[in-house]
Amino acid sequence: MIDQASDRLHSALLALLRSGLWEREVDDLSPFPLPRVLWECVYQLARCQTVTGLVFRGIQYLPDELLPHESLLVQWAAETDAIERKNREMNRVLSGLCSLFHSIGLHPVLQKGQGVAHFYDKPLLRECGDIDLYFAGNDAWTAANSAMASRGARLRELSDKSVYYMWQGIKIEHHSRLFDLHNPFLRGYAARLERDKGFDRLVLDGFPGSELTVPSPFLNLMLLDLHILKHALGWGIGLRQLCDMARACHCLSAGIEPDEMRAVSRRLGITRWDALLHACLTGSLGLREQCLPYPVSAPTAQPLLDIVWRGGNFGYRLQSRGQSGQSSWRSKLRTARSFRHNLRFAVSYAPKEAFWLVARLLKGQF
Repeated sequence: MIDQASDRLHSALLALLRSGLWEREVDDLSPFPLPRVLWECVYQLARCQTVTGLVFRGIQYLPDELLPHESLLVQWAAETDAIERKNREMNRVLSGLCSLFHSIGLHPVLQKGQGVAHFYDKPLLRECGDIDLYFAGNDAWTAANSAMASRGARLRELSDKSVYYMWQGIKIEHHSRLFDLHNPFLRGYAARLERDKGFDRLVLDGFPGSELTVPSPFLNLMLLDLHILKHALGWGIGLRQLCDMARACHCLSAGIEPDEMRAVSRRLGITRWDALLHACLTGSLGLREQCLPYPVSAPTAQPLLDIVWRGGNFGYRLQSRGQSGQSSWRSKLRTARSFRHNLRFAVSYAPKEAFWLVARLLKGQF
């Protein structure tokens, strides 16, 4: 009975998510109507997976007789409104921060986040997290860190040598690498890809004077792919990041040469992983197969979905994830335990990355 309830819960959430993600009628009404207790579970699971706004949008495509009870609808609407307001604030801070960097001759690359939100039909419904900025080269990296420290930001170092700080209430991270790639023998190849494919410009909605640098379509898809893999191998990954990949594929794949993407994925050793990821994007999230970066798909996405349901957004569903006051060694120990739990998955789908990730864990750099 518990398994049946979980399957029904997951089916209902995914049906509503697909509807909100693609702005279309709900394609699977079999889980409905839901009892009050299951609707509460759908709401909590949507929050855990950080897709609250998208699922709320999907609810608006349900027939009236299948809607949740009024008090939950009001609560859900309020949460969605808060997401939209936070996105507007995030855009304001991001615009100002990039203008600051531009004024001192620095041009950071926006990774993921608000740069991916514009792939959505309704960008404000995508839940935002941190602002991730990539600075190419040691000189730019050092200058950016010094500039923010001189303005009162308290910079702290992460285990991968990135730094973070709070700026106008928003967490900002500075990264010295564009890709989450652990294999050191592929860093030179990744750098050549970066030079060959280059970057694009993006203007934030509502901020016509803000011009941001973002990865080109090819780099963007590769960045999102490797980012999801990194977290799937570690703490876990959530539906929001998979939705980002689905929307990016929908918007960018027309400008991608599939044979080239396949060749790069083979060089990086992630073709088996890509087949699993693609199965999830098409089978669970409703992406059209024609929009995949290249045509490969596994028979089932279940191994990835198992990680999604177990951990949620970056593993925050797991107990003790991100506890305040948690010491560095305890955090690393829990990361190692989480990776050990996913070891069979890692070896099956990305063995090269798994090997070098273990090496970094042993050195305390993850």
